[in-house]
Amino acid sequence: MNDLDPLASFASLLTGRGRALLDEVRDTEPAQELAVATRLRREYPVGLVSAALGQARLRQRAVVKFGAADAGRMYFTPNGVEQSTRASVAAYRARRFQELGVRSVADLCCGIGGDAIALARAGIRVLAVDRDPLTAAVARANAEALGLGELIEVREADVTEVATDAYDAVFVDPARRGGRGRVFDPEAYSPPLSWAMRTALEAPLAALKIAPGIPHETVPAEAGAEWISDSGDVKEAVLWFGTGGTGHGGAGSVCATLLPGPRTLVGRGLPDPQVRPLGRYLYEPDGAVVRAHLVAEVAEELDGGGLIDETIAYITADSLKATPYATAYEITDQLPFGVKKLKALLRERGVGVLTVKKRGSAVEPEELRRKVKPQGPNSATVFLTRVKGAPTMLLGHPAPA
Repeated sequence: MNDLDPLASFASLLTGRGRALLDEVRDTEPAQELAVATRLRREYPVGLVSAALGQARLRQRAVVKFGAADAGRMYFTPNGVEQSTRASVAAYRARRFQELGVRSVADLCCGIGGDAIALARAGIRVLAVDRDPLTAAVARANAEALGLGELIEVREADVTEVATDAYDAVFVDPARRGGRGRVFDPEAYSPPLSWAMRTALEAPLAALKIAPGIPHETVPAEAGAEWISDSGDVKEAVLWFGTGGTGHGGAGSVCATLLPGPRTLVGRGLPDPQVRPLGRYLYEPDGAVVRAHLVAEVAEELDGGGLIDETIAYITADSLKATPYATAYEITDQLPFGVKKLKALLRERGVGVLTVKKRGSAVEPEELRRKVKPQGPNSATVFLTRVKGAPTMLLGHPAPA
C-alpha cells in the first residue's frame, strides 16, 4: 500500500483486516490517538493505522449529520463530511421526490452519497455520479455498507458528460468549495451554476441544491424556490423544476420548510408589514422564513403583527399567538443602546444566564457578555437591534409555549 495514495489507502480499509482495525479504533478520543497509533503499529502497517484513525475521526464528526448508527458504518472524506447534506434534510427531499411520483433519479455531484442513500431508502433507484475517484469509491462503499447497493449505481464520471434521459428526475448539487475554501461566484462552482440550471430545465423534473444566500432575482421564472431549516438552522435552498402547479415547488413559488415536521409556509406575495410601536411580544421568524422573504406571511397570522423597524426581521404584537414559523418572546424592557444601562438592569434583576441575539447591530454577543458580566440566579434574553431606526436593547424571555 502506498501511504501517499488516498485511493489505495481507502481501499485498505475495506479489507477484512481494515474493517477489524476500524472496529478497534472506533471510540478513540483525539487525546488518545498517539498512544493508540504507537501500540497498533506493532501489529498493523503504519499507513493502515493512520487511515483507520483518520476515518474514525471523520465518523465521529459525521454523527451530527448522519446519526450514530449510520455514521458508525459509513465512510467519509474530509470534504464529504463538510459538504454532505444532513440526513434529515436529505430524507425530507427524498420524500418530496417520492410524493411527486419519481421512481428513478440521476444524482449529479453525489459526493459521499448522503442524498443517494436517502433516495434509495425512499425506494427510488439512483444513478450517483462524481468525477473524483476517491469520492466515488466512498459513495460506493457507503451504498454497500448500508445495504443499498441494489438501488444505487455509483459512476465515476464528469457529470457534464452523463446522459440522464432514462431517469424520471435529476438532482444536482454543485460543489461550492474549492482548494481555498468556500466559492462565492456561482460560475466557479463545479460544475458552474449555469450548467446546472440548463440541466435542470431540460429534465422532466429536477431539484437543484444552492446556497441559501442566493439572491431572489437570480431564481429563474421556471423554478420554485424553497429554503429549508433544521431545528432553527438554515441548511440550504433548493430550486424545483417541473413539479407542476403554482404551490409548493411550482414555477414562481417561494416557500420555507422547517424541520422537523415538516412545516411548509408558501408565499402569497404579500407586501412588507407596516412598522408599528413595540408591543408586549417580539417574534423572531425562523431563518428559512427570513431567507425566503416570508416575514409578511408570518406577521399576517398574528393579531396586529408588524415590524419594529422597516429593515429588521423582528415582528411585534400585543397578544401571544402560537405559530410554528417564529419564536415568541415576552419583552419586559426597552432601552437605548448602552452597556452601562444594560449592566445595571441585569444586576438589578439578578440575571446570570444571558442569551444575546442581534439583528441590525454590529456588536458581537460574546463581546457584550464579557462587558456586562452577568451574575445571579435568573436568566434573560437581550436583543440588540433597531426600533424605528434607533439602536435599541430589548430585554425579555421566551414566551410560554
